[in-house]
Amino acid sequence: MYKITHMTHRALLLILSLHLISCVSNSEKILPSTITMTESVYSSVTVQPDSLYQAYAAVGGILDNNLLEEGDLVSKGKPVLQIINNAPKLNTENARLALQLAKENYQGSATVLSGIKDEISSVKLSLKSDSINYFRQKNLWEQQIGSKIDFDNRKLAYELSQNKLLLLQNKYKRTKNELETQLRQAQNNFKTSQIATKDFTVTSKINGKVYALYKNPGEIVTTMEPLAAIGSKDVFIVEMLIDEVDIVKIKKGQKALITLDAYNSKVLETTISKIYPSKDERSQTFKIEAVFLETPEVLYPGLAGEGNIIIAQKNNVLSIPKEYLIGENKVETENGEVTVSIGLQNMDKVEILSGIDANTHIYKPKE
Repeated sequence: MYKITHMTHRALLLILSLHLISCVSNSEKILPSTITMTESVYSSVTVQPDSLYQAYAAVGGILDNNLLEEGDLVSKGKPVLQIINNAPKLNTENARLALQLAKENYQGSATVLSGIKDEISSVKLSLKSDSINYFRQKNLWEQQIGSKIDFDNRKLAYELSQNKLLLLQNKYKRTKNELETQLRQAQNNFKTSQIATKDFTVTSKINGKVYALYKNPGEIVTTMEPLAAIGSKDVFIVEMLIDEVDIVKIKKGQKALITLDAYNSKVLETTISKIYPSKDERSQTFKIEAVFLETPEVLYPGLAGEGNIIIAQKNNVLSIPKEYLIGENKVETENGEVTVSIGLQNMDKVEILSGIDANTHIYKPKE
């Protein structure tokens, strides 16, 4: 009984071994190949004008007029659209008139200061006359000539002229300070009113092109809604979205090969120019920017496509197709499963650093 059982076990092992050998021999087998391998990171692509921004109003109101049309070129500081509000214009005019009056009061020929100056000149003449009379009467009185009443009157007139001159001089300084303050306040009010008026005119922040106008005349304008999109007229950038697992591989200066739907399968070369450090929590992606090495003749905002950022490239790389991998780092050989060390990877191949060589046949795993 024991012999039958033992022979049966050996027979089963033989059958299983033959089956495995048959399975391996029936599988597709290849030899690793030596190639130039490029590892890249995939990204979605959108073309946008450089310095593209959305223009907002500083105040709410009603759109009076779009001063430019979509596609028009615009220079920095040029008005793009106007919001209706007459109050700022009236306030500016009132402030201008107040400023003009303040300047005339302070600098004009018929100013308050001029009147005080005339009074000071008159009092100085009176003081000079009173001073002469006082000191003459004082000398006479010291010689016991004249009356005490005449001396006291001369002295009183002299002192009154001194006090009057001092009062007028203080009045002049005080009035001058008040007029200077009023002038500065009028200047500030005029500047403030001009700023308020500018708030109702949306101007361009750059030299560029108007790519979009979002409101029509007569529509309500709020500070929360964009009114226009303005960007560079001839410089375009490539916006790329990178998965968070790949962002650490990206560096400025790397080459990126992109294709745009509008240009069919034509490959365009770009260079990574900027990496945004903040992750979009909704899409779990990072945004980077690239610039064209040779810009296509015609580009429009929003053109979409795909890109591959080249992060490494090696010559004479021993590689196998990814589909021949078992798990993450094993392959099937004539001697069974072998663990391999993997280097670069692209869409369909991986670099083999060790574990097998160019003469090792490997078998495609059964699905």
